[in-house]
Amino acid sequence: MPVTQEQATWFADAFQKLVANVDKAIVGKDHVIKLVLTALISDGHVLLEDYPGTGKTVLAKSLANTLDGTTSRIQFTPDLLPSDVTGVQIYDQGKGRFQFHPGPIFASIVLADEINRASPKTQSALLEVMEEGVVTIDGEGHSVGAPFLVIATQNPVEQAGTYKLPEAQLDRFLIKTSLGYPDAKTAVGLLMDSSNRARASLVTPIIKPESILAMAALASEVHVDESVMQYLADIVDATRKHRDVVLGVSMRGAMALARAVKTWAIAKGRSYVTPDDVRELAIPVLAHRLVIDPESDFAGVTAEDVVSRILVDIEPPAYRAA
Repeated sequence: MPVTQEQATWFADAFQKLVANVDKAIVGKDHVIKLVLTALISDGHVLLEDYPGTGKTVLAKSLANTLDGTTSRIQFTPDLLPSDVTGVQIYDQGKGRFQFHPGPIFASIVLADEINRASPKTQSALLEVMEEGVVTIDGEGHSVGAPFLVIATQNPVEQAGTYKLPEAQLDRFLIKTSLGYPDAKTAVGLLMDSSNRARASLVTPIIKPESILAMAALASEVHVDESVMQYLADIVDATRKHRDVVLGVSMRGAMALARAVKTWAIAKGRSYVTPDDVRELAIPVLAHRLVIDPESDFAGVTAEDVVSRILVDIEPPAYRAA
């Protein structure tokens, strides 16, 4: 059923209230907050990569506090085991059988703090649950429920004792973004309130999990013209053929962008997707999925550069029609 303008207006209003609520703790970063909320509503996950002390954990906690659901935090360390994340079967002598004890991954919002500090074996424990929302233990599947969002953080520095996320793991994050340092005015305001070290506690729940699911269902019905979807497909295809790229965007990545642009459009109060929606989300959704050729990487070419060049080279549908 097509989305009406009244429904789009309601969605945009609710979305903005969520942004404003999280903004109580993360001041001046509306764009990043919108990206994270887009991932939540689009059934995706978020990777926050930034320097230490920029507020990555505060953002994750603030979003968790906004949702009146279950939350958990997993501090990834080299000695963390897969069962510490997913849960384990424990023998119950009274009942004479094994009983599953769920791990911290069973929550609506899961903060995977410093995810690259855990071993690849532990990182791989997230592959199934991030893709399918299910944890399989001894052949039995256990659903984590919905909504389900993993917010992982990692630092681009302090690489000693860390394990780089493999491409298969990166591909399961719908969006990769960073907060960056605040502007001068915001920095002064934060310094004036420096005695408040628990800024995430300023954020209180304002939405139920059921409402997030309703918003997700509405976003999935947003209209996308075939020409816009072809534009998206052309961008994805260009990443696979680019001279500086070894591995381009997968179909999982293309479908992730297709879901995200619908949420992005209706969050602006529109019932349809425009080429600009695709352009605005292309870098945060696609760039981290690219593997740059080693020689190009050595020459300073980044995945963000590649996507930006592709966006310049491929004309959007409106300009073609003209």
